[in-house]
Amino acid sequence: MLRLLATIKKEWLLLKRDRTGLALLFFMPLVLITVMALVEDAPFRDFQELKFDVLTVDNDQGRLARYVKEGLERTGQFNIVDSLDGKPVTLEQAQRLVNDGDYKICILIPKGATAAIVSNANKVVNEISSRVGMPATLPVKQRDDTVNVVIYFDPAVKKAFKSGIHQALDNFLTQVEAGMLMERVQRQLRSKDSTAAADSLPIQLKAVGLEEKASGPTKEFKGIYSSVQHNVPAWTIFAMFFIVIPIAGNMIRERGDGSLERMKLIPGSYLAVLAGKMLFFVAVCVLQFYLMTLVGIYLMPLLDLPRLVLGPSQISAFVIAVAIGLAATSYGILIGTVFKTPNQALNFGAISIVILSAIGGIWVPLEVMPPHMQFVGHLSPLNWGLEAINNIYLRNAGIAHIWDNALKLLLLCAAMLLVAARVEKKRMG
Repeated sequence: MLRLLATIKKEWLLLKRDRTGLALLFFMPLVLITVMALVEDAPFRDFQELKFDVLTVDNDQGRLARYVKEGLERTGQFNIVDSLDGKPVTLEQAQRLVNDGDYKICILIPKGATAAIVSNANKVVNEISSRVGMPATLPVKQRDDTVNVVIYFDPAVKKAFKSGIHQALDNFLTQVEAGMLMERVQRQLRSKDSTAAADSLPIQLKAVGLEEKASGPTKEFKGIYSSVQHNVPAWTIFAMFFIVIPIAGNMIRERGDGSLERMKLIPGSYLAVLAGKMLFFVAVCVLQFYLMTLVGIYLMPLLDLPRLVLGPSQISAFVIAVAIGLAATSYGILIGTVFKTPNQALNFGAISIVILSAIGGIWVPLEVMPPHMQFVGHLSPLNWGLEAINNIYLRNAGIAHIWDNALKLLLLCAAMLLVAARVEKKRMG
């Protein structure tokens, strides 16, 4: 017990003596989290919260243009711009503005587009009428020239954005064509001495609706998977693992100046020294975790960023924070035991943490990586911690759903301490 308390006191005095290092231990993660959240805010939103001005050139002046404009405005992501300086937008003007990057998108509704849809609907209704013995009386265009709604994109826009616009416009075109077709069917029914029945006939195409429900028994996540929701937990774990730098540095200095030998002279087991070191630095890691959580909750909204949303189980968050702290601390002890000089330990420790964070989904979410990198990423202890926190914060999971990742972190901790003990025993022997 004496060794444990002496070790904790020694580590605290060393950390307190290096005031600059102590400040950097907590201040640098704060800066890192803030910068990364600001930098990655737009990519994470992926245009979901942004509004874009859409130039529209309406050469048709028919129902199609009205449906397209109303449909885009209903999404809440687009502002329709069909006039500039009080004059209708021309095609040449729109092409120039889009190509220069002043606007992201322009939609051209060609002349005769609505007429082409009406003619096609009439053709379908006439075909149906002729097959059931009714006269085909609706007018149809003789030529079947294809009329296309044309989209112009800023050359710099993302492919995913283009795909989303294509899909939305295709849905609007389908709605317009289906609506006009049903109008023609009803008109044909009224013309066949069944006016009363046809007027009251409830014809609608959508027989099956769409509803979103939670995939599990937990509460629905009320936040948005934003840059804050990813970066605060991710870079907090990164900062917690960087505790290897002061741990390894202290251990190598202890061996060099004889502090370790003096600690061994205190009655008791060397395990008490190791336990005291781990207890102190795990506490530092947990403190880092909660300070960075407060940053996500209170500081990020002041920077016009989303607020960090916590899950319902704070006990689970504490358990996984302790497990991450144990893994990070034991890694620092292993590096401090294996390497002989500060330069060796600090360089290897820093670079290895950067590599493990890069492949573990800290920099970018693991799901956007190639499949082979995802497999490798699941082997990173930083990914185990991040996955557990995501289960708590995003999936609203309880403590029962984080034990697998917590157990992996604890087993890794035990394995690294065992290796460190063998190396230290061999050195002493």
